[in-house]
Amino acid sequence: MYTAALFAHSWVRWAVVIAGVVVFLRAATGASARRPWTRSDDRASLWFTIALDVQVLLGLLLYVETGLPQRLAADAALVMQSPSARFWTVEHPLGMLVGLALAHVGRVMVRKADVSRRHKLAAIFFGIALIAILASLPWPGMPNGRPWLRWR
Repeated sequence: MYTAALFAHSWVRWAVVIAGVVVFLRAATGASARRPWTRSDDRASLWFTIALDVQVLLGLLLYVETGLPQRLAADAALVMQSPSARFWTVEHPLGMLVGLALAHVGRVMVRKADVSRRHKLAAIFFGIALIAILASLPWPGMPNGRPWLRWR
């Protein structure tokens, strides 16, 4: 199960990144052009949050499966001393959960806002969520980097 979840987590990451970029660009261009909020804008934000939900669920499954919470509970000081252990145990999950929370709060705020403010709110919330997500990804070439895609 771990291998399948890791494979899916590697691929769904790109759905999150692409959907996040799309929803942010739609919001930013809509705000600058003073375009009305459309059903397509709403659907783009929905797809972003759905992709993010699936990704976080896969990540939580991997997090528990690898025993990271037990290591943190057993010796938090040791985990925090190791940059790699700290990244996988604390920084990566926390950054992703912040991104998830911002995306969901943003979606609710946008839906409740006046039509004239929706694009601006969407650009702010989804933009910050996307920054948190991109900053927390293990990009290739970084100390904790992973391949662009896993093939198995």
